[in-house]
Amino acid sequence: MDTATSKTAMVSAAPAPTGGYWSGVLIRLLRDPTGMAVGGVILLLLALAVFGPWLIVKDPYQTSMFMRLKPIGAPGFVLGSDELGRDMLSRLILGTRLSLFMGIVPVVFAFFIGGAIGIIAGYAGGRVNTLIMRTIDIFYAFPSVLLAIALSGAMGAGIGNALLSLTLVFVPQVTRIAESVTTQVRHMDYIDAARATGASAFTIIRVQVLGNVLGPVFVFSTGLISVCMILASGLSFLGLGVRPPEPEWGLMLNTLRTAIYTQPWVAALPGMMIFVTSISFNILADRLRAAMAIKE
Repeated sequence: MDTATSKTAMVSAAPAPTGGYWSGVLIRLLRDPTGMAVGGVILLLLALAVFGPWLIVKDPYQTSMFMRLKPIGAPGFVLGSDELGRDMLSRLILGTRLSLFMGIVPVVFAFFIGGAIGIIAGYAGGRVNTLIMRTIDIFYAFPSVLLAIALSGAMGAGIGNALLSLTLVFVPQVTRIAESVTTQVRHMDYIDAARATGASAFTIIRVQVLGNVLGPVFVFSTGLISVCMILASGLSFLGLGVRPPEPEWGLMLNTLRTAIYTQPWVAALPGMMIFVTSISFNILADRLRAAMAIKE
């Protein structure tokens, strides 16, 4: 967390970036082979999430005990079948939507909620900052995994409760980054000049502060998507997230764990999807951070 804070703080050491700066960031990303590769993977996953229902050729919910645990490449089952005879390819494609939804939506909520709280705490300073940040520090007494499990266990299984618990896990992390960056920006000369002109606090935050804070917070939040996907899959694996028979990668791992000795490759497919997706978002966040670290 300290490393991420220092990296994001470096990005905010200058006045609000202009359109030319963001154009330069985009150009550097387009010239980055690694960034383009993982970006292509993410776009492909998003396309599967959007158009998945029209791409599947078999009913992902249709069961057949005579077709259970077919190997990869079996006639009629390109990626085999699960423990209930359901087509793995159809379930993996349809599960992309729900898995990405569970990984992205909590981070989006945390980005807006935590970003707003962090900016208020960082700009106000003094007792307001102390009150907010000491409250946020309470959440850091618990590891993210244990906190997510505890909140989901207390509220009960289900998509809604899982989304809420994951959002509560990531809000403190985003808040800390936003507060750290805003605190440094608040002492810049151009902020003092804006105050000297009689600009209100709201105007200064909207015009001067947001341009410097949202970029680093966005990069940090992009990296959180990979963590959120792993946590969401873990909750479903433990029975605290998505409920059967919905195709979600973590839940599919749970139901296929008994087939690990009979059809290990089929059982490993949901885990491979989780790995590829999470590592792609993680690498994209790193490449985006590197592109933003260059000032023009």
